[in-house]
Amino acid sequence: MSFLLLIIGFIVLIKCADFFVSGTSSIAKSLKIPTIVIGLTIVAFGTSAPEAAVSVTAALSGNNDIAIANVVGSNIFNLLAVVGIASIIRPVKVQKTTILKEFPFILLSSLVLLILSHDVRFQGYSENELTKSDGLMLLALFSIFMYYLLEMAITSKEEMKVEQGDSKSSILKSVLISLIGIIGIILGGNLVVKSATNIALAFGMSENLVGLTIVAVGTSLPELVTSVVAAKKGESDIAMGNIVGSNIFNILFVLGISAFINPIAVHPVVFIDMFIMFIISIITYIFATTKKEVNKIEGIILGLIYIGYMVFIIIRR
Repeated sequence: MSFLLLIIGFIVLIKCADFFVSGTSSIAKSLKIPTIVIGLTIVAFGTSAPEAAVSVTAALSGNNDIAIANVVGSNIFNLLAVVGIASIIRPVKVQKTTILKEFPFILLSSLVLLILSHDVRFQGYSENELTKSDGLMLLALFSIFMYYLLEMAITSKEEMKVEQGDSKSSILKSVLISLIGIIGIILGGNLVVKSATNIALAFGMSENLVGLTIVAVGTSLPELVTSVVAAKKGESDIAMGNIVGSNIFNILFVLGISAFINPIAVHPVVFIDMFIMFIISIITYIFATTKKEVNKIEGIILGLIYIGYMVFIIIRR
């Protein structure tokens, strides 16, 4: 039964991702807003809903040490597996503004997270944690990012010529299609995670290992499927904007709100993963700057790095 549910989950994911990409792309064209803005906002925040749900729920229940591992693991998956697979299918083009502004914001967010969570070294405390004030700092940075996106959307609408949308497709219809798509993506993702977890446990995998692999990958399935479908449709702005926006959203908003609700203890082993996330962000950024795209060879390299990382955490744990 779990195998059947797993297949159904993947079918729902793929079909609804197709609706979501088509709907959001149509919204961008109807409103004369560049698709990169839609990718960085609606698509990115929508596909990050599982990470937000897991982390906020954990924070409310007082068991939110999983929150930071969930975010770091998802961000690593996004940069390596999602960008890698999408670029293997079709080279993912990267806009100049993404290279100069949005991608560096990922590096800044990752660096700030490393500094704020390292209280023992920088503050002289006995243990490391993301406090409520740290959460407010992350949320403040998130508000700055949102202000930048709003300014970019207004400026682009005034100065850039964006292709007109299909006159037969109203904004309301596009919004409805997008909502159906994102709801289906989240439900399909949950179905895949639960089914895969049951199958893995039945084969003798530990719950800890399942959490580090299947659950971490599962919460990023919306990003994966959405970016892959966008890449196949030639919507590179949505594919890359989805990843960049999701990673920034995960660090600044998800961890920010989680830490504000309940301080997050940061275990020493997590620093290794956080440092790996920062290095991977730099590597992906370098790939993106070459010819303003991530090509198939670079995608294969990113995919191999992720496989190596998975082997590392399995051995480590």
